[in-house]
Amino acid sequence: MDSPTGAGFTTDQAAFETVGAAIALLDAEGTVVGWTQAAQQLVGYSAAEVVGRPGAFLLAATEDQAKAATVVEESSARGRWSGFASVLHRDGRRLDVRLCVSSLSGQDGRARWVVSAIDKVTFPSWGADGSLVHSIPAALNLQSHVPIGVVIRDTQLRCTWVNDTQGLKDGIPLHRRLGYTLAEAMPGPEAETIEALMRQVLESGVPAIHTEYRAFLPSHGRGKRTLAASLFRLDDAHGRALGVCAVSMDVTDSRRARERLAILGEASKNIGTTLDVMRTGQELADLAVPLLADFVSVDLAESVPLGEEPLARLGPQGGDIPAFRRAGLASIHREVPDSLFARGGPVFISSVSPFNDVLRSGKSHFEPMLDTSPGTWVDRQHPARVRNIRGNGMHSLMVVPIHARGAVLGVAAFVRTENDMPFEEDDLLLAEELVSWAALALDNARRYARERAAALALQRHLLPHRATGGSAADVAWRYLPADDHHSVGGDWFDVIPLSGARVALVVGDVVGHGINAAATMGQLRTAVRTLADMDVRPDELLAHLDELVLRLADEDADPRGQAVAATGATCLYAVYDPVTRQCTFARAGHPPPAIVDPHGGVTFPDLPTGAPLGIGTVPFESVTMELPENSVIALYTDGLIEDRDHDIDVGMDRLATALAHPGFPLEDLCSSAIDTLPTRAPSDDVTLLLARTRQLGPSQAASWQLPADPAVVSRARALATSQLDRWGLEHLVDSTELIVSELVTNALLHGSGPIGLRLIRHEMLTCEVSDTSDSYPRLRRPRTTDENGRGLLLVSKLPRRWGTRCTGDGKLIWAEQQLTPGS
Repeated sequence: MDSPTGAGFTTDQAAFETVGAAIALLDAEGTVVGWTQAAQQLVGYSAAEVVGRPGAFLLAATEDQAKAATVVEESSARGRWSGFASVLHRDGRRLDVRLCVSSLSGQDGRARWVVSAIDKVTFPSWGADGSLVHSIPAALNLQSHVPIGVVIRDTQLRCTWVNDTQGLKDGIPLHRRLGYTLAEAMPGPEAETIEALMRQVLESGVPAIHTEYRAFLPSHGRGKRTLAASLFRLDDAHGRALGVCAVSMDVTDSRRARERLAILGEASKNIGTTLDVMRTGQELADLAVPLLADFVSVDLAESVPLGEEPLARLGPQGGDIPAFRRAGLASIHREVPDSLFARGGPVFISSVSPFNDVLRSGKSHFEPMLDTSPGTWVDRQHPARVRNIRGNGMHSLMVVPIHARGAVLGVAAFVRTENDMPFEEDDLLLAEELVSWAALALDNARRYARERAAALALQRHLLPHRATGGSAADVAWRYLPADDHHSVGGDWFDVIPLSGARVALVVGDVVGHGINAAATMGQLRTAVRTLADMDVRPDELLAHLDELVLRLADEDADPRGQAVAATGATCLYAVYDPVTRQCTFARAGHPPPAIVDPHGGVTFPDLPTGAPLGIGTVPFESVTMELPENSVIALYTDGLIEDRDHDIDVGMDRLATALAHPGFPLEDLCSSAIDTLPTRAPSDDVTLLLARTRQLGPSQAASWQLPADPAVVSRARALATSQLDRWGLEHLVDSTELIVSELVTNALLHGSGPIGLRLIRHEMLTCEVSDTSDSYPRLRRPRTTDENGRGLLLVSKLPRRWGTRCTGDGKLIWAEQQLTPGS
C-alpha cells in the first residue's frame, strides 16, 4: 500500500481521499441503510441513530429538504448529483458540506445511492475564484474530469452494488462482477492483496486509504492502468458491518509522473559522477535498463574525445561507415547479445538508418511499433543487423540525439524486446530528459578533456625535457598529472646551470588547476630562469617571485569587484656548488627537501618555512649546508606526501623509506618513491626532482687569495698560466691572461681588501675574480679619445659568457671559455 507523499501527491488524489471520508448508503426511497465511522465523525450521529431514517432529516435548511425530494428523480435520470447543502450536527451546529450522490446497480434491479459528504471548512481550497465544484474533482462526482468508481461488497466480499464508472476503470463487465469477489472477477495477486485489506477494514472499521493496484483493459486498448482504491466499512443500525464500500480512481498518469520523477532523481545522482565520457555514457545506459527499456546503447560522435583511434581513419565495413563510437551498452540479457558493436568500438551505420537521420536532423526518431517487414528501413540494413533486430524481437524503438551547445554529440537508442508494451509519448519525453541530463555531463566532460589536454600540452612544453645537472650533479625526475576528476595542476620543476659549475634546483606548485594554473606556472618558471641567470641569491629570488605573484593578482583582479580565482604558489629553490659542496636553500611555503647521505640516511632539514608566494608579508631566508659527495637532494610537491586519509608526517615517512637506498640509480629511486603513492590516480599533481651531488676536487679547481696590491696583477697572470699548463689548456693561456689581468685590475680600482682568484675546469673553463666591493661593473662604450673603460668591453668579447654575482662580503665577476677551440 503506497502513501501519497512528496511529488506524487496530486491535487486529484488529495481531493479524492478527503471527500471519500464520510459515506452513507441509501435505498431507493432515500432511507439510510449503511453508515460509516467517518460519517459519524462528521455529523456526530452513530449508525444506530441514523440507519432506518430518511437521509433528508440531516438537512438543516428547508430549501435543502425540499431539494432532497427531487434528488432521487434527478439522480435516476442522470445517475449522479452533486451540490452544496447545510446539515445538522448532533449537537445542533450547522455544517456546510459538499454532497455527492451516485446511483448503483445491483442484482435485484433496485436502485441504491451512495452519498459522500465533506465539511466545506476542510474542503481543499485550490480554487481561487470560488468555483470549487468545477475545479476540484470530488469523490463520486462523475461530472469531474477524474470520475470515481464505487463498489459495495457484503461481508463475504461479494459485489452487491456498483456504479457504471467502475467498469470503465477495471474492465470487469457487470455480469462478471455482481455476486463475485474481486479475486473471482480479476484473478491475481493484486486482487488477493486488496481483499486482504477489505477483511482488515471489516474487522477494525479503520478505512484503508489510497491503495494502488493494476487493472488491464484489453477492450479499450489502453493496456495496464493503475487504480487507487479507498476502503470504508458500512455499518447497520446496531453497528455491525454490512460490508465494504470501495471508491476508486484512475491514477495511471500520476503514477507515471511519480515514476518519471523517481527516474530523473536517480539520473541526477548516477549520471555524470565523473568527467569520463565513456563512464557517463555507460551510466545513462545502466539507468535506463530495465526502468525504461530492455536494451540501450549510447554512441558518441567524433567531436567527443574518447582517447581512441579517430573514426576518420577507419574504412567502411560492408558498405556502412563508422559514424560513432559506442560509449554505453546495457541490456536485460547478461551477455548483451542484442548488440553487434562492443563498448569502446566503432559503430557502423547505413545511410538509411534512423541513427543517420537523427544525427543529421537533430530530432528524435520515435517508432513505437517497429516495422521489420520486407521493404522497410530495417530490411535495408546490413544482413547481420537485420538478423539481430528480428532475432531478438525488437518491436519498439526510440533514438534520441545527444545535444549540447548546438552540436549533436551522439545518439542514444532505447529498445524494447521482452517487454511487450510499446513505447508511448511519455516514454519518449522521459528518454529525452535522461539524455539531456547525460548531455550536460558529456559536454562538461568534453570541455574538461579539451582544457586538460591544453593544460597538459602547455605544461609539458614548459617543463624541461633534457635537464642536466652538468658537472655539479646527476638528476632524475617524475611528473604525474592529477587524475581526470581533479584536472591538471600547476606543478613545475627546473634544473638551471649556473656559473662556476653550480646548478640551481627548483620545484614549485601554483594554486589551482587547469589551464590558468599551467599558464601561471609558465610565467613563474620563466621568471625563475631569468633571475637565476642574474645569479640572484635564493632568498632574493623568492622575494622577486613574491612581487611577481602579487602583480599578477592585481592584474587579474576584477575591476567590478567580483570574486576571482585565488593566485598563489609555493616554491623551493636550491643552489649547489660542486667546488665547495655547499648547497643553499630557500623556501616559500613549500615542503622541506629530503637529504639522503651516501649511507642511505634520510633527513628533512629544518629550514625557515617562509610564506607562500603572493602573501607579501614575511621576508625569506636562505640556509647553506655542506653536503658529502654522492648525497641525494630530493625536491617534491605536496601531492607526493599528502593524503586525505593520513597525516602529512605519514607521507614524509613513506618518502624517506623509499629514498633510503644509497646504491640505487636515480631513476630507480624516482620509481620507488612514486610507487609509494596510495593511489595511482592522485588528486593533485605529483612532482619529484632528485639530484645526486658531485664534487670538483683539486684536479678540477684551483683558488688563491691575493693582496690588494697593484703588483699582484702579474702574479695572478702567472698563477693562471701555470694552472692551465698543468691542465693541458695551453691554447687558452693568452685569452685567460687577458681576462685575469683586466678583472684583477678592476678589483684593485673599485674594491678594497683581498682579491680572490679561482679557476674551474668542468664543461667550461671558468675564471672568477672576487673582491669586497658591492659596486657592480658597468659595461661602457668608450670614445676614441677616452683613456679608460676598454678593459671590461675587451673581456666581454673573449669568453663565451661572463657575468657578476653577489657574495657574502662583496661581489664576484666570472667569465667562461670553451675548453675546445671552435666547440
